[in-house]
Amino acid sequence: MLVAAFISAAPAHSAAAQGPAAQRRNQPEIPAVARREAICFAYYTVNRGVLKLTAQLYPLEDGETREATLAIQVGDDWKTIASTRVTEEPYDNYRQDKTWTAHFRVEPWDESRTVPYRVTALGGVAAYEGSIRANPMGKREIVVAAFTGNSNQDRRLKPDLIANLKAQDPDLLFFSGDQVYDHTDHLGAWLLFGRQFGEIIKDRPMISIPDDHDIGQANLWGAGGKVSTNSAGDDGGYFMPVEYVKAVERAQTWHLPDPVDPAPIERGLGVYFTALNWGGVSFAILEDRKFKTGPNGPLQLKPKFAPRPDWVTNANYDPQALDLPGLQLLGERQEHFLKAWGEDWTGAEFKAVLSQTIFSYATHISHGNRLLADLDSNGWPQSGRQRAVDLMRRCFAFHISGDQHLGCVAQYGLDDWRDSSVAFCVPSIVNYYPRKWLPLGPAVRALEGPIPNLGDYTEGFGNKITMFTYANPTAFPAPLTNLAASASGHGLVRFDKATRQITMECWPRGVDVTQPGAKQYPGWPITINQWDNYGRKPVAWLPEVEAPAGIATPVVQVVDERSGEVVYTLRAKTPRFKPWVFAEGSYRVQIGEPPDRVITLTGQRSRQP
Repeated sequence: MLVAAFISAAPAHSAAAQGPAAQRRNQPEIPAVARREAICFAYYTVNRGVLKLTAQLYPLEDGETREATLAIQVGDDWKTIASTRVTEEPYDNYRQDKTWTAHFRVEPWDESRTVPYRVTALGGVAAYEGSIRANPMGKREIVVAAFTGNSNQDRRLKPDLIANLKAQDPDLLFFSGDQVYDHTDHLGAWLLFGRQFGEIIKDRPMISIPDDHDIGQANLWGAGGKVSTNSAGDDGGYFMPVEYVKAVERAQTWHLPDPVDPAPIERGLGVYFTALNWGGVSFAILEDRKFKTGPNGPLQLKPKFAPRPDWVTNANYDPQALDLPGLQLLGERQEHFLKAWGEDWTGAEFKAVLSQTIFSYATHISHGNRLLADLDSNGWPQSGRQRAVDLMRRCFAFHISGDQHLGCVAQYGLDDWRDSSVAFCVPSIVNYYPRKWLPLGPAVRALEGPIPNLGDYTEGFGNKITMFTYANPTAFPAPLTNLAASASGHGLVRFDKATRQITMECWPRGVDVTQPGAKQYPGWPITINQWDNYGRKPVAWLPEVEAPAGIATPVVQVVDERSGEVVYTLRAKTPRFKPWVFAEGSYRVQIGEPPDRVITLTGQRSRQP
């Protein structure tokens, strides 16, 4: 049970398509830097004995060496452990930028120690230092800081946010998308991002996944990699040249653990969906928009229901009519991955899904427009959403996402309200496109709280959603001296491995978290139990099972013998476990530590409680 109070228009393809002045409007400059500062920032992950680290450089000059090295500190000395060549793949943008990234892969890597590292370039003239953290497996609480929406309306450095993050000292950073908002100028904006966040990124693992503004369009329905014919992206696919998209993904995702299914998609675009185990938390990193169908084509909403193809504003619509056969959300490859990941609990006590956006429509007012449904959200297509949520709840997965410009905590419903995963959609770093939760009608079942409109709702696609809290903006445009008024901020998630509780925090910009009485947005913090992520009510129980001797927290899997479907998989808190089920019948139960120390019991008959 819940244990808290409640629980722009993109430019065209090429320089010829529009004038230089339009292209350069509000574009970040690439500053000339001293050669000793040619390395802007570095970022990494460590997963199952493999270190992957990327260093982003400023443009190198003709005649300068392209070699870069990675060294670690051993005693008082530095030991070179890898070398590579700085990449120069083209962005194919108006300025003809190149990638200027140095990628290092080191295996085997000892995850048990924290090690200072140094990246050097230009024959040792340029150097950048940080530390590779030890995997915090023995740490009781794993802390994840989560971000989205680094709007180009605020180019300043972010000392307030960096100071707060240093005080909160997260074990992992997650940037869910829109790290940059510059469409044709990812290199300049990514270098600015490095100047803004490099100080906190250099000393801990960082996950970044690019979203629509990162790859150069207003919204993203990737449709498996095909070409989009317009900068809004609503017909599905990618609008910018394929070289540009590849360069963005190389910069932002190369350092992630290797893709679990690396086969390229249309036009040779790569994929990066993968898994990361850190501190006993298993994270699924999704590309929830790479395979998603575009609305302009199959639905033909405009002008019948809306002023644009992804908005529904006319009340005379049937939500189920939007869920046409064959529409994709995650796509078959990611659904297959999500199923396999949910059943593999090696080294994990929690499961968490990381994605670009939430799997429901969780706003009503978008930049002053009242929408009944927004197909940019992952509430659509409904069938794909149902499959994704079902796979998540089978492993009791918690969900962290961004993009919606509205910090909120909600719980998904499939058969009933509150029977599936809890989701934390974090607020934008700089919220310059405000959205609000403001339903027209009352909740099916209301919840008391510090703000109105909390409880069980049916959103615009007919999906069940329970809203526990949200952070609506109080002013727009909010002055840059009061970003909290625009509901800007960041999220923090604490995974307590001793109690199996998950606590969500939502911090406004401008608040000093070190001060006594520092306040989060209303309704936060919220604490749930891991098992709340499968809130479906049991109808029967199976006989108690016990793990092989010596296994204190076994993995338990329950399989319906009639269908062969996995009902759920989780890591139990104690050696003895009494499984619950949601239908009468016969079940197979496995308990132990896969793959070798497992007891399998077949023909387990359900019993009434």
